[in-house]
Amino acid sequence: MNTKTSLSTYHEGRAPAGDVEIFYRQFGVPGKIPVIIVHGLSFFSYDWMGVAAALSTDREVVAIDMRGFGQSGRSVAHDYSLRRNAADIIALMDHLGWDKAVLVGHSMGGRICLLAAGWYPERVAGLCCLDFAPDLAAEGRKYVANSIGRQPDHFATIDEALAYHGHDPAALGPDDPMRKRFREFMRPVEGGWELLRDLYFRDKFRKVLETGVRQPEEADPWVTLNKLNYPFLVVRGAGSNLFASDTMAKVSGANPHARVVEIAGSHDLAQDNPQDVVTEVKSYLNAMGV
Repeated sequence: MNTKTSLSTYHEGRAPAGDVEIFYRQFGVPGKIPVIIVHGLSFFSYDWMGVAAALSTDREVVAIDMRGFGQSGRSVAHDYSLRRNAADIIALMDHLGWDKAVLVGHSMGGRICLLAAGWYPERVAGLCCLDFAPDLAAEGRKYVANSIGRQPDHFATIDEALAYHGHDPAALGPDDPMRKRFREFMRPVEGGWELLRDLYFRDKFRKVLETGVRQPEEADPWVTLNKLNYPFLVVRGAGSNLFASDTMAKVSGANPHARVVEIAGSHDLAQDNPQDVVTEVKSYLNAMGV
């Protein structure tokens, strides 16, 4: 296990999970019930380091790279099902010796955490879904499909990757946080730089773009959300293109245990508004007494 210093002291580790190892960044020391942060499709654990550090003042907090992302292993069998991802969370908890944890999931990570709460209720002490609700807005769904589905195998330069993802490379100095972020989420390969995300996900969205047919849901997250029998937090970014504002009322109406709040920011809450994310999650943890 390696120790690094950034924002606060943290440790890096790897937990065996099925056919891969899950990479994680671990903050804090044992105290209250620990927290696991799970990123979304266009993100990785690096994006959540600031939030993880801020939440770790009285407990351990782990931010993971999901299988196929970042420094976690890529499944040769392309075993990226929701159930397998949920099982990876439990494998991580077993590796760390944790009986229970609070799950904090962003976007697709929110879907996985919600379903994990339904599939493994005895292991989940609380749930926070960040800019995720079971219904995805059409605008955001289309944007994600195009952004990921049209991604090339690799980019010639990091500047090319920045431009593809909507950033102006000329405006980003060598030490700019966004430039640094892309350096962390890419690796050199023959012919350029590759995103640290298995091309399986690109190919999955490419097929949707080509055929117009989406794969059926592996599990209905509304069913799980309806059945949760303890308080859980759902946070919407006010400028989100994936979580429509009118879906907030649908979530509230589906389960009286849901606390649904809106904060400033786009879908990328870790970048836009980490302070309010920390405030809302800490408030939830305190209210739950965990």
